[in-house]
Amino acid sequence: MEGILRWMLVTAIAPVAWGTTYYVTQAHLPADAPLYGAAIRALPAGLLLLALSRKRPHGSWWWKSLVLGTLNMGAFFALVYVSAQLLPTSIASAVMATSPLALMLLAWAMAGERPGVRAVAGAVIGVAGVGLLLLTGVTAVDPLGVLASAAALLMASVGYVLAKRWSAEVDVLAQTSWQLIAGGLLLLPLAVAVEGAPPHLDADALIAFTYVTVVGTAGAFTAWFAGLAHLPAATVGLVGLLNPVTGVLLGVLVAGDTLTSRQVAGLAMVLLGVLAGRPRRRTPAPGPAPGPAADSRSGTGTAAGSGAWKPPPGRPAGCR
Repeated sequence: MEGILRWMLVTAIAPVAWGTTYYVTQAHLPADAPLYGAAIRALPAGLLLLALSRKRPHGSWWWKSLVLGTLNMGAFFALVYVSAQLLPTSIASAVMATSPLALMLLAWAMAGERPGVRAVAGAVIGVAGVGLLLLTGVTAVDPLGVLASAAALLMASVGYVLAKRWSAEVDVLAQTSWQLIAGGLLLLPLAVAVEGAPPHLDADALIAFTYVTVVGTAGAFTAWFAGLAHLPAATVGLVGLLNPVTGVLLGVLVAGDTLTSRQVAGLAMVLLGVLAGRPRRRTPAPGPAPGPAADSRSGTGTAAGSGAWKPPPGRPAGCR
């Protein structure tokens, strides 16, 4: 269980860091150039991680990096941009908050990770908590905006499951760097076509971009994909619910926002859902007692023939 909690804490770095980028983006970055903002985040972050990993794509990882970069960064950021233009922030965030359920179902269909009752219950509680936290009675909802937000959610969920399936092939640092570079290269021409010339960045914006690039992108995505490599996808999706929680709490601490009793209840439900949905530790299957019978089957008296339980390759002993 200690291993599970440790990797959950590592994974939590990602949604907490992403939650802080809400305030940094709103307060210090150009509001009219989100596609340039996404490209400026992704490319330098990817190059930074590439310099640390010192590994270039090889073999099938040329096309895998392009697929993951498109799903998890390029197309995802573009669709989020569309939904942000058509929907109130609370509605768009609430749609994205259903990602734990989508990730559970896709991991079951694509990777054979059947979600347990605890994980499903935790996701339902957590998503309901996000609804209480964010939904405050919006009157008009554009269906195209909802469609764009849902498409972004599904594409990223597919990308996360694929990243998890391929995680044993390369280390997390290299995989994350290749995805970010591919996503950034896809975003650049789209930003030029939609937003025109790059925005002017003053010293304040450059400092903010440095934080968003290093902490909110390079560090956050590395932690996220490390979690996917070591935990069930359902657990990672639940930890992701800390994203809107961080954004709301930062608004209270920094921007002076106030929480209603309904939002406090929502916060409590999200935290309860994350904790309640964590996987139980798997108990190793008992092997046969050492003795002549074991020797006759294995040819030796060593643990190799004792039937001792071992985790499958690429997955830690604490995960389902």
